[in-house]
Amino acid sequence: MTLVRDKHIAFDGIGKRFADGTQALDGVTFNVRRGAFCVLLGPSGSGKSTLLRAVNGLTSPSQGEVRIDGQPITAQSLPSVRRRVSMIHQHFGLVDRASVAENMIGGALAAIPTWRALSGLYPLPFKRKACDLLATVGLEPDHLRRPAGALSGGQRQRVGIARALMLDPEIIIADEPVASLDPKVSRDTLNLLRQAAQARGVTVLCSLHQVDLALEFADQIVALRQGRIVHDGPPAALSGSAVARFYDASLQPMESRA
Repeated sequence: MTLVRDKHIAFDGIGKRFADGTQALDGVTFNVRRGAFCVLLGPSGSGKSTLLRAVNGLTSPSQGEVRIDGQPITAQSLPSVRRRVSMIHQHFGLVDRASVAENMIGGALAAIPTWRALSGLYPLPFKRKACDLLATVGLEPDHLRRPAGALSGGQRQRVGIARALMLDPEIIIADEPVASLDPKVSRDTLNLLRQAAQARGVTVLCSLHQVDLALEFADQIVALRQGRIVHDGPPAALSGSAVARFYDASLQPMESRA
């Protein structure tokens, strides 16, 4: 019997229908073990981003529930959940005019009094942590004072990773974190994210389009097509024919899910 603590994140029958009638997710059920690097694959519109947003409460499922360590994500539990879950964005999510240091400390706003955040009087421990994390993601001390908008795409995503680590999260969700980066920088960025997560025992749930990167970095691959799971398993179990099936736009739509 699998212990609850091994199921760090559990998706149980997740469905999501938007107000316009779009069925984004339909009966999605799978588990992610603690410390795993789980990659979501699938074409645009398959439901990957919607599923990720359900983990930190940015989207509420129409059916089913998401559980962290066996506890459902509800309106009441969201404040606690959001201190345990960090996010890395496709388009970096940085404030271009703010410094790298300010952007990094932005990842700790949930733990900083509002008056301090508004005045820029950040507690010293968070300033020190920003310096430590800068080294972790391979940037130099002189980057701290630079505006984020002056950095390259790869450097900006390194800042995004550092920001996500500011509150020592248990879970990082990364929505297409390398979509705007070239292949080499994409590989370097995912390698950095995986190493930082492994060193801290962090569970990563990451959506990608690049199958080769998923095969290289994932412990678990979950593939979605039209809001349903079409594959869940280790990279070695993902065949080329399976990939062709869930990315083949010429396939007929799945049966009605109304």
